Amino acid sequence: MVQGAGSNVGKSMLVAGLCRAARARGLSVVPFKPQNMSNNAAVTLDGGEIGRAQALQALACGLDPVTDMNPVLLKPETDTGAQVIVQGRRLTTARARDYQALKPRLLGAVLESFNRLRAGHELVIVEGAGSPAEVNLRNGDIANMGFARAADVPVVLVGDIDRGGVIAQIVGTQAVIEPGDAALVAGFLINKFRGDPRLFDDGYALIEARTGWRGFGVLPWFADAWRLPAEDALDIAAPSRATGLHVVCLCLGRIANFDDLDPLAQEPSVRLTMLGEGRAIPGDADVVILPGTKSTRGDLAFLRAQGWDIDLRAHVRRGGHVLGICGGYQMLGHRIADPGGLEGSAGADTGLGLLEIDTVMSPDKRLSLVRATHAATGRPFEGYEIHLGRSDGPDRARPFAHVAGQPEGAVSADGRVCGSYLHGMFADDAFRAAWLAGFGVQAPNGAYGARVDATLDALAAHLESHLDVAGLLALAR
Repeated sequence: MVQGAGSNVGKSMLVAGLCRAARARGLSVVPFKPQNMSNNAAVTLDGGEIGRAQALQALACGLDPVTDMNPVLLKPETDTGAQVIVQGRRLTTARARDYQALKPRLLGAVLESFNRLRAGHELVIVEGAGSPAEVNLRNGDIANMGFARAADVPVVLVGDIDRGGVIAQIVGTQAVIEPGDAALVAGFLINKFRGDPRLFDDGYALIEARTGWRGFGVLPWFADAWRLPAEDALDIAAPSRATGLHVVCLCLGRIANFDDLDPLAQEPSVRLTMLGEGRAIPGDADVVILPGTKSTRGDLAFLRAQGWDIDLRAHVRRGGHVLGICGGYQMLGHRIADPGGLEGSAGADTGLGLLEIDTVMSPDKRLSLVRATHAATGRPFEGYEIHLGRSDGPDRARPFAHVAGQPEGAVSADGRVCGSYLHGMFADDAFRAAWLAGFGVQAPNGAYGARVDATLDALAAHLESHLDVAGLLALAR
């Protein structure tokens, strides 16, 4: 089990790299994360949803993602509450304090999923969540040491030297966790080192001496990390470009499935701006994308608070294009009603009015992998749906796509505003090229999926060069 001495220390990427390294050694390996908190979800082969980081790790293993890889997924809807997904299906929505009481009931499902994976594979590589040093959350824990103790899994602790204070991160973790938890820690490693790793030799030796834990190496910064699907919207590191089709994505407060933008970020003919709060939509934007969100009405209010509703109307008046995906599509209509309070308080809000549609939230959540045909170009593509709510109205007569012969999404009468429930469309190389061609942009015939796969190979080689990978794999029971 890979646990972090803090949040965002690179656990997800390390697990992906170790999975690919183990697979290259001929092992049947599978990823597992007991509990994840993310609005970036993937639809699984068995019709549920898990964190997209685990879907990437499954790819590293050469496997299709299944719900057992992430049995508990928390999808934040407000600052204090989240939707609780258990083994791929929505269980409830809980406030943080209520979830603390719920956690012990979830351990059975977590261990059930873990044991199924363990029975079907030679090796399970587990990823923790947050840090075991958050001892105030230790009671009923299912994400870190609580799971490790219940499943008797050895732990490797990861420190992030890039943010500073890595010695205190690791030595301090040992100081605050219970002795029984500390006994499960088999060692540590240092991640995200920039410069000459030998400069940290004395610090490394100090950690070993103070903790008695074995060191498994110092891992230099992996420069190609940006080529892998982002775990956080702020991690989408689009190369800085002065020219190209200017695509602006609005970073909503509860943005979801933002890795839809990753393939565009890697196109040399595209200048992608991930626009954060407090910034106006640039006047030279060619396309503005309203991405998915876990709280459509809440993020509609967030959007208006930034003044982006005014900017969007000006953008359209200038002849600009708008694409809404999932929750972003719902915002483009005239009205969003949530009579059951599925994403917050019950009620209804006026939408942006850029599409002639209305949306009603309903409890039947749509989770499916789909094959679609883009109406404007006739280009087939693959994607997935993961949403609450149904949208209808006059602009549905001009669909964005067709799925199984049925219309999907909507397009405005002038063709400049489009909306669709389909995620993942830009990962389809032929669709991405056809969509960009509609703006007069020639996209290279690069295969996005092949680039991700090659980056996973490079990540595994990076780990093999700098860490004691054989020693790490030998820790498995």
